Amino acid sequence: MSTPETSRFVRLRVELVVEVEDADAITKSALRRLADDAGLPAAELAHAESTVTEDTAEALSVLVDPFDLVSQVPGVELQQASWSSERIEYDPDSPEWDLDEDDVAEDDNGG
Repeated sequence: MSTPETSRFVRLRVELVVEVEDADAITKSALRRLADDAGLPAAELAHAESTVTEDTAEALSVLVDPFDLVSQVPGVELQQASWSSERIEYDPDSPEWDLDEDDVAEDDNGG
């Protein structure tokens, strides 16, 4: 592909940390979403139901769809997407979770 052809493709990276306040609601919603998917073969449905019932992070990944993030953006067509979810230890006060990590560090004089 030439440079002009490849320049129209954009990789959008998004990382979210969410707090699960009602795991049961997430699981139930994921199970409903799976049940509504008529194209899902019975064996895959049974496996998916088991997975989302055992792991809230997996249930959440059933409910969060990258297509939903860009489907209403004019002039954009999703070409490829992948996503995953995992339980993490999270401390909002830790420098490890600084959302401005790409910003230039300030010097010792506050400038």
